[in-house]
Parts: sequence; C-alpha cells; structure tokens
Amino acid sequence: PALRDWDLWGPLVLCLGLAVMLSINAPPDQSLPTFSSVVVLISVGSVVVTLQTQLLGGHVSFFQALCVLGYCIAPLDIAALISCFVQLIYVRVPVCLLCLAWCVWASMKFFEGTKVAANRVLLAVYPLFLFYFILAWMILIQ
Repeated sequence: PALRDWDLWGPLVLCLGLAVMLSINAPPDQSLPTFSSVVVLISVGSVVVTLQTQLLGGHVSFFQALCVLGYCIAPLDIAALISCFVQLIYVRVPVCLLCLAWCVWASMKFFEGTKVAANRVLLAVYPLFLFYFILAWMILIQ
C-alpha cells in the first residue's frame, strides 16, 4: 500500500545532490561533464534496472521502481558528502563500500516484494549492484 504513494521529487533531489557534490570536487574543466554524466547515469540506469525487473516478471509499476531506486541513492549521497571533506583513501573506501552495501540491501528489500521468481533473483540483483557500484566508484575516485 505504501508503494502506491510514489513520488519522483525526492529521487530527483538526491540525484542532483550527488551530481553537484561530485562536480564540485571535479577539476574545473571536468565539472560540467561530471554533473551531466551522473544525472544521465542515474536516469538511464534506473530506467534499465526497472525495465529489467519488469521483464523478469516483477509485479511493480514503472514509477514505483524509479522512486525506490532513486531513494536508495541516499547512502551514496552520504558517502559523497563524507568524501568531500575527507581525502584519506583509508576512510573513503570503507565508507563507499558500506554505503554501496546499504544501497543494494535497501533495493533488494524492495524487489523482494515485486515477486520476481526465486530462480531469477540474482538476475535482478546483478544489474542493481552494477548500477550502484558505478556510482560508488565515481565517488571513490573523485
């Protein structure tokens, strides 16, 4: 019942927040391409993961899945915020890995409710992991 109350404003704010944080720390000549690539990556990645879940037989509406995937980016926003102030790689790697695990775990909890067949769960989780891993990698190498 709660998933019927989806919205896209929160995910948009989280997406733009992550893009702004990564573009601020980028070299001046790369800030605009960084911002654009983060926004496009999140938008296209969310659409691809959503369509893939629907093709695997998941019973979820398109906008519900986009909403949940967008809100699950919040831990990566936290990791990007920490990475803005802490430049030590020994701190950034565990923070990014922890936030990546948090994103994947939160998304998996949602997709458990979509009724994807048990033998297809790994097919649904793998692209989800890659989607968040690419974003975490961008945070780590900033």
